This record gives sequence, structure tokens and C-alpha cells, in this order.
Amino acid sequence: MAAMIADLDTRAVVHLLLHAAVPLAIALIGYRQRWGRAWLWLLAGWLIDIDHLLADPVYAPGRCSIGFHPLHTAPAISVYALLCLHPRTRLFGIGLLVHIVLDATDCLLMR
Repeated sequence: MAAMIADLDTRAVVHLLLHAAVPLAIALIGYRQRWGRAWLWLLAGWLIDIDHLLADPVYAPGRCSIGFHPLHTAPAISVYALLCLHPRTRLFGIGLLVHIVLDATDCLLMR
């Protein structure tokens, strides 16, 4: 049981680190001239986790966010994809989609 909890903690930490590192990599590779600003817009994708406040408990490391939280559902994800189409909202849309992909990957790893 202790090994399972330690593994869960490690997975959760890696998951959180990836939520910062993947947007940073995208910003450095795709937006080199303005990587700092791009990274902040990509990190803004984390804002969709506000919907976790509607859940009880708010944080459950073994719970899959995709399909559970309102901002992690197919209709919301469709809106995030649409945001990528317009240049002014593209970075935010990409940040939201990266967030969803990382959460979905975490869900797969939990199975």
C-alpha cells in the first residue's frame, strides 16, 4: 500500500511538472522570439482546473478529470479547438488543448 501511495505521489508530481514543461517546450520551439509571453499564455490553460472546485473532494489524485469536470468535457474541448483557429486566441487554445492531452494521458496511466 505504501508503494502504491508513493507511486501515486510521483505520478502526480510528474503530471504537474509536465503541465509547466510541455508549454515551455512549445514556447521555446515555436515562439522563440517571444517565448516568455507565449509560455504565459500556454500556462493559462491551467485555468480550466477551476472546475475542480465543483468536485468533492476538490483534489483526488486517482480521479480522471476528462469527462468528470465540466471544463474537461467534449463540448468544452471543442471550444478550445476553435480558439486555436484565430491568431489572437491561438496560444490560449493550444494551452487548453495541451492541458487536456496531459490530463487524458494521466487518465490512461491510471488504468
